[in-house]
Amino acid sequence: MEDLSQRSLSVTRMFNAPINLLWQVLTTADYIKDWWGPDGFTNTIRIMEVSEGGKWEFTMHGPDGTDYENVFIYREIVPLKKIVMDHLADPKFTISIRLFDEGEQTRMEWQNTFETVADFKLAVDTFKADEGLKQNIERLAAYINTLTQ
Repeated sequence: MEDLSQRSLSVTRMFNAPINLLWQVLTTADYIKDWWGPDGFTNTIRIMEVSEGGKWEFTMHGPDGTDYENVFIYREIVPLKKIVMDHLADPKFTISIRLFDEGEQTRMEWQNTFETVADFKLAVDTFKADEGLKQNIERLAAYINTLTQ
């Protein structure tokens, strides 16, 4: 098996928001549609069943007009603590989000793990997954800030 560090992207971020708000923004279609994805993307959510074995099906609309169909299956849900979901289309990867209650703040650890190093390289080289993850987290932080002002 290849070294996990060679096929994953990770971000740790502190949010100035209570854990229940961050959880809601991560697990509610009406919120996630407004911030998910890299800069300039919008989303149409068709299904969002946040439960183990549940499906999240949506279209990301790129700023250039390209549509990206996405289907995730939730593998693990621990309310207010952990979300693990598998992206079913190529390149296949797993998103693991862990939340840590720090009082009025919440620490989030986000990791995208690809099935293989080749899938990781494809995602980074073709889809700029590394930059996309950074932008996604920045959009999440900006969105949280609008809700806490």
